[in-house]
Amino acid sequence: MFDMLITAQETGFMSQFGLYALPLIGSVMLTYAIFSLIKDLRKVEATKVTDRLRESGGTGPETPEERAAKASILRQRKEISGAISTALSKLSVMAALQRMLDQANIPWAAATVLINLVGLGALGSVACYFFKLELWICSSVGAGILFLPLLAIFIKRKMRLNKFMNQLPDVFELMSQSLRAGHSLANAILLISQQLPDPVRSEFARVFHEQNLGVKIEDSLKNMSKRVGLMDVSFFVTAVLIQRQTGGDLAEVLDNISGVIRERIKLFGMVKALTAEGRLSGWVLLGLPIAVFIMELVVNPEYANKLIDTEMGQYMLIGGGVAQLLGLAMIQKIVNIKV
Repeated sequence: MFDMLITAQETGFMSQFGLYALPLIGSVMLTYAIFSLIKDLRKVEATKVTDRLRESGGTGPETPEERAAKASILRQRKEISGAISTALSKLSVMAALQRMLDQANIPWAAATVLINLVGLGALGSVACYFFKLELWICSSVGAGILFLPLLAIFIKRKMRLNKFMNQLPDVFELMSQSLRAGHSLANAILLISQQLPDPVRSEFARVFHEQNLGVKIEDSLKNMSKRVGLMDVSFFVTAVLIQRQTGGDLAEVLDNISGVIRERIKLFGMVKALTAEGRLSGWVLLGLPIAVFIMELVVNPEYANKLIDTEMGQYMLIGGGVAQLLGLAMIQKIVNIKV
């Protein structure tokens, strides 16, 4: 009798799950079918434009910088657009996400990344709910799948921009020497893309390939300035634009910018050394409660499990974790001095 009752309960749970899950799955599949149909209908014109751009690039194999330049031109002219991507591109967060992807040198579209992350997060939450896990666990899994890849992209972007900034003095010195040797600005940019390592190589190669595809070199430099988002690059682009309009010794201007950037990098290193104690304190304060909690689980598990087994303890853990992250963010904000 007891086994029959359990079987009936399981059958009722599966029936209730199917009642809610099947319409949801059907709606998702129908939406995906409509999206694929619209994408296929729009692919004809996009293929024609892509073929024209590929013919203009020559017969040799394409480099990643050439592909990025062509994708940038297509994205700027809005000749490739899907139904969902067009709707999402109107959101302000899409521009920020696309800029972060470009700065991290990840050749993905922001709308595609967001759709995939939201879909995977929802799938993870539904899977946890199907295995009868707690609601807060399901929510945490969905949030983790959504935000952890964005955090990884943000870290990669920050590391790449720091490396780019440290390479700028060498860039301007090489460009200045190239201009004094009689090369044009386009040839100087090509020389930088050939002689210096990434990330400077890929960004300046992208500028060179964009102007080869018909974009004005001034517009290509402006696009690089917006894409990178560094003040020093904006100084360089402004100097080039002024020199192209009014004339002047661009090589001397580049030497001056290079000297200023070297001093800024030196000052930034001094500030970073002076604030190292504050930044280390933030990470210690974040990791100390976690280490103490793990130690309590080993030494006195009955005492520590009250935070895991009881509802009030779970809320306290969530609140404590949020407070720890906010404290770390405040400390990092205090010690992050702009130079």
